[in-house]
Amino acid sequence: MSPVQNRPVAGTVVSADGTEIAYERSGSGPAVVLVASALADRADTAKLAALLAEDFTVVNYDRRGRGASGDAETYAVTREVEDIAALVDQVGGSASLFGSSSGAVLALRAAAAGVKVDRLALYEPPFVTAEGDAGPPVDLAEQITVRLAENRDGDAVTYFMTKVQGMPGIAVFFMKLMPKMWAGLVSLARTLPYDIAVMGDTQQGRPLAAEEWSGVKVPTQVLTGGKSPAAFGRAARALAEILPHADHRTLPGLNHGAVVMAPKKIAPEVIRFLKG
Repeated sequence: MSPVQNRPVAGTVVSADGTEIAYERSGSGPAVVLVASALADRADTAKLAALLAEDFTVVNYDRRGRGASGDAETYAVTREVEDIAALVDQVGGSASLFGSSSGAVLALRAAAAGVKVDRLALYEPPFVTAEGDAGPPVDLAEQITVRLAENRDGDAVTYFMTKVQGMPGIAVFFMKLMPKMWAGLVSLARTLPYDIAVMGDTQQGRPLAAEEWSGVKVPTQVLTGGKSPAAFGRAARALAEILPHADHRTLPGLNHGAVVMAPKKIAPEVIRFLKG
């Protein structure tokens, strides 16, 4: 396919609650919808989308409250599931999903809720399933909510990056020296409670509740990076064990940021799996 044919075409779809969801569509073939992680919009998955568009019709969208998408006054995880359902309907009524980090968990929730999903490719869903593995602070939601209520959006981003993503404070300091990048992250701060809600109680060092994911019947691949903390691998294996058609693979040399930083190393594995 030529670069011109692969060029993304922008569009919008109206979700069940009336919220407009913005997306870019590229490529041709079986459909795959890309579900972004916390503090990310479709710009962060654009390079991966371009690689997948060689083989698939790719829908790369802004989750509600991000980028060009609208939002509602109140949030519920079911609304984000409805957003994915609307996008799937837009491309013919069924599609595979690729999600990374909390976006992987949102993709799982969509499949569990009965959205017509063909296959699930997931990169490092951040479950915390083993006692002793480090999870986020127990009062994470409260800490983020207080900062946002006081219009300290930058502080909310810093707290999330250091306390949840485990980023060293000095790394955040240097990110703040890149005004465009930092402004982009701060613009997404108001959606942090959304990802916290998506994760629910799955990061408390307890086994996954099989019944919560019993609606996921489709072939599923759970990917982790070889340079990521071992807890991601443990969580991926735990998930693969409770799903009927799932397996886990480790991609050498990658870490949690690989979807943005190393899409060329993730794309071949996702393509292989989605092609069946």
